[in-house]
Amino acid sequence: MGRPPHPLVRRPSRRLGGLALLGASALVAAAVAAPSPPADARAADRVETPVATGSPVTGVAESLVRVRVPLPASAGPHPEACDWLSYLRFRDSGGPAAPAQADRILVAQPGILEGAGAFDSVARNTVAAAAKNGEHIEFWALDRRSNCLEDRTGVQAGLAAKDVHLAVDYYYRQKEVDGRKFAGYQSNDQVKWLQNVGLEQTVRDEYDLMASELPDQKARKQKMLCGGHSLGGVLTAFFAEWDFDGNHSTTDDAGYNQCSGYFALDTRISTNLPGMDGQLPTDLIPLLQFGAGAVQAGLESGVVPRALSAPALINSETMNLLSIAGLAADIAPAGLSDLATYVPSSFNTDTTYRLLFSKDYPTFVKGSPTVKDFRITNAAALGGLLDDNSQPLAFLQASVGFWDGGKIVDKEFPAPNDLDSIGLGGLAQLLGPDKKAIPDQPNGPLYTWRNYDRVGAPDDPGHTSKDGTPFTSAAKEVTDIGELARSLAEQPLDFTEHYFPTKMVTDIALAASPGIADDAVHTGGPTANPIINLEAGDGLGGRTPQPGDVIAPGYQHIDVLTASAQQNGGKPEIVSTNLAAFAAK
Repeated sequence: MGRPPHPLVRRPSRRLGGLALLGASALVAAAVAAPSPPADARAADRVETPVATGSPVTGVAESLVRVRVPLPASAGPHPEACDWLSYLRFRDSGGPAAPAQADRILVAQPGILEGAGAFDSVARNTVAAAAKNGEHIEFWALDRRSNCLEDRTGVQAGLAAKDVHLAVDYYYRQKEVDGRKFAGYQSNDQVKWLQNVGLEQTVRDEYDLMASELPDQKARKQKMLCGGHSLGGVLTAFFAEWDFDGNHSTTDDAGYNQCSGYFALDTRISTNLPGMDGQLPTDLIPLLQFGAGAVQAGLESGVVPRALSAPALINSETMNLLSIAGLAADIAPAGLSDLATYVPSSFNTDTTYRLLFSKDYPTFVKGSPTVKDFRITNAAALGGLLDDNSQPLAFLQASVGFWDGGKIVDKEFPAPNDLDSIGLGGLAQLLGPDKKAIPDQPNGPLYTWRNYDRVGAPDDPGHTSKDGTPFTSAAKEVTDIGELARSLAEQPLDFTEHYFPTKMVTDIALAASPGIADDAVHTGGPTANPIINLEAGDGLGGRTPQPGDVIAPGYQHIDVLTASAQQNGGKPEIVSTNLAAFAAK
């Protein structure tokens, strides 16, 4: 951790808008990092465990399902935990317990750097909305196989003890939890097997899981809807094209015949990387220009990192820090945050804080004041990390409210708020359309967080940008920060993704090359079934509206997953209500 990237893996440029649109590319096995299934589970092929959370959405039962589907021998040595596929199952608690008896089952692929836990709110809201109309549906949030490397022990122990320091001590100070010690974040050498886990394995995992859980192909075709968020739309398109039995003349096994329809959450059901204009993302991985053989050789030698990461902001440690920040905000939202001081200092954490909490370039260069010089609550710390008026990268933004408690000014780093006036308006796709803001009184008042449903309230001071316009309004805020914190902390499968396989990006970029997607032969698959596109009104953009698109005003890229069931003005949540209606057709 903390070393500069290899010279053959450069930081992405502005031309990477397409990968950013998919959710992560703006910057972007020996030791077992995740607990193996318990001994009694290893004797079975399927284990389902109820999940209890504090969600205000009642009437929805959640469980963690693990199904044993071993990797092929060609994947190479890997942890035993990675021979299991996992998903979060959300269903109407008043409906049938067996999936085969559900009216519909929505199967969702996550985006880059995203885990199954990210679907928590949209899954619950959709199941609940359908139940109100007499429909008993299920929502299956898939976890990628590589997420078996994550270790949630510290977060779960901190949640149980209501002590965020316990989580930090586990990950940073070798404190044992139930006799277990954190094995550390996995190095490039420790995840060597990921060089063989790309597009083909991912779509096959989805097929194998669906076939295992609902063996009758005709029932799958009738009941299942396939889709995803961000990159999940691209993966769904390849899934629809794939032939899974190797006999291209038969179609019962084809991906499109496992689904009755498709849903796209701020994405498209398309095999094309949006925004790339037919070009390979060589700024991210230069070896792409030399073809599939060179890329695979780069992965096998380790020259191309096997998991997508950067030395700060986007890597396994900072993804885990988001869970820890969510844990603190979940346990004690109004408590004084000390994560910036209690988490040990390192190049990665210090640089990440400077990138996220510098007011302007002089502050960034000087390194002062730092986030450690401000008094902020745990909720405000989480808001500063992910809110669309704070987080600089659009693919990580949600609309969760605004700063409160003291003087707020324009955040002019890494880019000024008046991009159009200086001819850089095109960066809005990367940075988001909303002005950024930051506290401006170090060693001063306690900065708090005004939740989404308190923006515009009578006691709202109405903070304004230097140009006199409000930073935000009630119409632009849609996600409850408490619910976001709960999803980050309480889900047994993570909201974030620590080890996204680089091979996934390279395979998609080189899908036309022999040996990459040879079984993606049913090219009419992505249009063979009805589609609903559910777009964030202030999301990553770059897509031409299509008839029937549902646009969620004020939503950011993450909001399509996290928006509250009850919106400002008493309106129902637009994404889940439309998705439930689509499922009922």
